[in-house]
Amino acid sequence: MPMPKPDEESKSFFASVIPVEPRIMIKPMFGNLAGFINGNMFTGLFGTKIFVRLPENDRHRLLEEEGAAEFSPMPGRPMKEYVTFPDEW
Repeated sequence: MPMPKPDEESKSFFASVIPVEPRIMIKPMFGNLAGFINGNMFTGLFGTKIFVRLPENDRHRLLEEEGAAEFSPMPGRPMKEYVTFPDEW
């Protein structure tokens, strides 16, 4: 299964919501983009979907929102600490 690729609009939006701070870097990852703080991934762009790493309670709250989902870069292989935002956000 090929990895989805982000369009230019999604890449620009993603970059615009990442804080400009010396500890934060945006790096390419598997043809997409990811945000790292002190070398640890905390968010990313997968195709046109933005995902974020959250503590358990916040993950559960976000997953209650319509359109939010566990982040699964491959079918059946969720990254358990990451959730994708609803498209409408």
